[in-house]
Amino acid sequence: MHSDQPMLSTPAAALLPGFNDPVDDAQQVFRAALQAFAHPGQLQTLPARSGLPDGLSPALAALLLTLADADTPVWLPAAMPAAARDFLRFHCGCRLAQAPGAAAFVCVPAGYAMPALADCAQGDPAFPDRSATLLVEVAALTDGETLTLRGPGIAHTQALRVAGLPAGFRAAWRANNAGFPLGVDLLLCSGERFCALTRTTIVED
Repeated sequence: MHSDQPMLSTPAAALLPGFNDPVDDAQQVFRAALQAFAHPGQLQTLPARSGLPDGLSPALAALLLTLADADTPVWLPAAMPAAARDFLRFHCGCRLAQAPGAAAFVCVPAGYAMPALADCAQGDPAFPDRSATLLVEVAALTDGETLTLRGPGIAHTQALRVAGLPAGFRAAWRANNAGFPLGVDLLLCSGERFCALTRTTIVED
């Protein structure tokens, strides 16, 4: 019998669980993600944890379990452990994209290079929401370079300390701003904490 379901390299019985309470936990994480996007640069603490496959941090795993589904392809670096790929296929039912530009969610765990923002899906003028959200694990969200943010959802300015962004990030983010209403959004993660930068969030020089 033919099946369109992707083959798992890990036996289903060996897969880690998702959320303990799939509905309630996902709703809690979704509300925290909405809060992050509504107030760029404000740190959120993960309200519910999930199983944690090799290669993913607590925030990356929980956010992907909450946001990804069969209609949202996810990109992972080619060298990611099979356990992480199988975890997402099994619990989210999502397809894994071969290139960042084909993904709705671009996941960049610690130790992997972040794709160029311009290489990720930018949306379409008629459907700007068909763009990518990058989930990027950084070294720290309470240490490192201070970014001064302004824009919608920020009363005046918002200070964000972040360590581990790639060289040239500020210039790439200015170019992302310039493409509005197209462009990508970011979820920066570190352990159990995360925050958002939307395409309308300005990083001051």
